[in-house]
Amino acid sequence: MSDHDKIDEIKKAKEAWQQQVEKVIEKRPERKDFKLDSGEPVERVYDPLDMEKLDYIEDLNWPGEYPFTRGIQPTMYRGRLWTMRQYAGFGSAEETNQRFRYLLDQGQTGLSVAFDLPTQIGYDSDHPLARGEVGKVGVAIDTLADMEILMDNIPLDQVTTSMTINAPAAVLLAMYMAVAEKQGMPMDKIGGTIQNDILKEYVARGTYIFPPRESMRIIVDIFSFAVENIPTWNTISISGYHIREAGSTAVQEVAFTLSNAIAYVEAALEAGLEVDQFAPRLSFFFNAHSNFFEEIAKFRAARRIWAKLMKERFGAKNERSMMLRFHTQTAGSTLTAQQPDVNIMRVAYQALSAVLGGTQSLHTNSRDEALALPSEHSVLLALRTQQVIGYEIGAADTVDPLGGSYFIENLTDHIEGEVMRYIERIDEIGGAVEAIEKGFIQKEIQASAYEYQKEIEAQERVVVGVNKFQTSGEQPMDLLKMDPATSQRQVERIKEVRLSRDQGKVSDALQGLRKAAQSDENVMPHILEAVKAYATLGEICGVLREVFGEYQQQITI
Repeated sequence: MSDHDKIDEIKKAKEAWQQQVEKVIEKRPERKDFKLDSGEPVERVYDPLDMEKLDYIEDLNWPGEYPFTRGIQPTMYRGRLWTMRQYAGFGSAEETNQRFRYLLDQGQTGLSVAFDLPTQIGYDSDHPLARGEVGKVGVAIDTLADMEILMDNIPLDQVTTSMTINAPAAVLLAMYMAVAEKQGMPMDKIGGTIQNDILKEYVARGTYIFPPRESMRIIVDIFSFAVENIPTWNTISISGYHIREAGSTAVQEVAFTLSNAIAYVEAALEAGLEVDQFAPRLSFFFNAHSNFFEEIAKFRAARRIWAKLMKERFGAKNERSMMLRFHTQTAGSTLTAQQPDVNIMRVAYQALSAVLGGTQSLHTNSRDEALALPSEHSVLLALRTQQVIGYEIGAADTVDPLGGSYFIENLTDHIEGEVMRYIERIDEIGGAVEAIEKGFIQKEIQASAYEYQKEIEAQERVVVGVNKFQTSGEQPMDLLKMDPATSQRQVERIKEVRLSRDQGKVSDALQGLRKAAQSDENVMPHILEAVKAYATLGEICGVLREVFGEYQQQITI
């Protein structure tokens, strides 16, 4: 029988089946209208008719082969599990170092640093605007002395470190390099990632300092510097996570993330870099949200789209330039203060979707994060969740286990098509920077967030414990409480550093940085020199503020 005859046979069989289904629905109506988080209806069933246009080699291919839909490595987790990287940081460098070493002892395989808000926006802990925020949502890092304590007794050639830092990313990378140098580590032996994704800050997160175009200049300087000086470091983690947390759909998360990535690639090319010089070190950061199958398809579609963009749009020749490597974090915005133990289940399913989608690195949120920074017990439970997925349930035993599913392949194709429509629209506006400056991306996210919240309030979307299945009399958890003296101790430390350093070296380094920022010279060597002289984060960012100015967001459409 020919393929055409087989398709006709399936179509006739489906029509007969549908007639029977209608009779069943007359007696027992379906519960609701089913749809994805992106709004696309979910069909009753998927079948070979949904895969008629699928070309296995062109659209899927083998794992490790272009367009990498099925994964970037031929054997994926059969060779090595994803990096289990729990995000941590609070209070002082000493406290965070203790948490890092505890997690490493419990089987964590990579570090992920959370910085406090003053550090994220380039202010020292003794700045008036830092009052009340020091060490609250991450660790306070003011000078190289803090970074030395943070990484004390941690072998930087054996552990990779991810730093969630954006506007001052160049400064924190320089501090990390200086610590590695003091430990005697060759720069080609240390690995990790700086987030360094400033574009998403303007649309989703808000910890920006400089205007977009000046920020892009710093990012390109980091790319160029790293090629020669720190070749195994991932110089950017282009982040959809915060876009999703701000209220975007899965489609928007991928579309806006990849549009930002296109802008970074174009900026690097305009600066004279070759695409295969820097593209292999680009990495991504996605959210694992609650719609299990949509998230798996989202990860697969993102890999395929990026491979095609790099090959067809930018002419990459190195296959590593076409591989979308990504870290995943479970969705903080889905965690509830009500019935916090239910968050354990939410996180487990979200983490499983990331693994089935082929992530390279994973953070699992803790059950109490809707209430406070995670306690030691809660963060251990979150790490154990990853370890159960990796070692006990068989999810890592075969590559792309849901590949070939009628539903998953249909979803993957659908998300790819919708993402490309968004990318084309942003291209028409003039690219991601222009779309951000005009407020297009912000408004799209705001509209999606509004619709999502309306559905919750109307109980069209159930959130267990919030708008359905509530309980009363919940017992408070044993929450982590910050030491109120942390801020004062940090202020005293920064004063001690200022008194003990060579002020002449600091002044010379900052003056060199000022001249570089005012010219076309790469600023990274001067930032590294200033860091080694124990200039503070605020002093370094202050020089750049004076030269580049500060960004004030304005919506023009």
